[in-house]
Amino acid sequence: MASTITPSTSPLCYFYTRPISRFAFTFKIRASSSSPTTMAAAAKVVPAVIVGGGRVGRALQEMGNGDDVLVRRGEPVPLDFVGPILVCTRNDDLEAVLQSTPQSRWSDLVFFQNGMLEPWFHSKGLGDADQVLAYFAISKLGEPPIDGKTDTNPEGLTAAFGKWASAVAARLHAGGLSCKVLDKDAFQKQMLEKLIWISAFMLVGARHPGATVGVVEKEFRSEVCSLVAELAAAAAAEKGIVFENGMEDRLWLSCS
Repeated sequence: MASTITPSTSPLCYFYTRPISRFAFTFKIRASSSSPTTMAAAAKVVPAVIVGGGRVGRALQEMGNGDDVLVRRGEPVPLDFVGPILVCTRNDDLEAVLQSTPQSRWSDLVFFQNGMLEPWFHSKGLGDADQVLAYFAISKLGEPPIDGKTDTNPEGLTAAFGKWASAVAARLHAGGLSCKVLDKDAFQKQMLEKLIWISAFMLVGARHPGATVGVVEKEFRSEVCSLVAELAAAAAAEKGIVFENGMEDRLWLSCS
């Protein structure tokens, strides 16, 4: 899901300061004065079922026009609601979400989770399921989301794939966030890049007990970059893809 962060001393720069057993990116932020409600009113947002009442789910609801249906833990997904089903839960809740969703609606599911979900998708017959790579942060429930942007990619890194990708992008744009619509190959590359980046940071942090993401970013960059290169080579060989040059620069999100 979208990363959790806590504010630094700078009002425009946010980073995660807890031990690396829980992960979040460091973002360089450009502030926006537009509220999600104001922007949603000016844009056409396709009504959606939103599964998950946490920070991400509630933020997506705020970006809508008031016609969304919020489904909380244990509640069924409505059969007769036409539109995307935005799944904003933990990865270990996905099985329960699928069981509570009528099979005729599975093709409308849009997954906001991190990680390599392809094996699970195929095991459930979901095929090319819609997905979103969320590079935005919400500090606490009810707070507006903050877009994560880098100097290398000032247009933002958040991306969507699938039949509802354009609707998801329009919703995020209405909330003042960036979102690109990508085809399958381009999305898969970005999904793997994010997975590689998270994995590299987690592994380096585990090697240095008690380290925060900020400490890893400042003191162990060479270790992270070495792991990124190794994991990228393995992923490219396994999936038969070629990553664009400069992966470290694209994903090295820094407040320095």
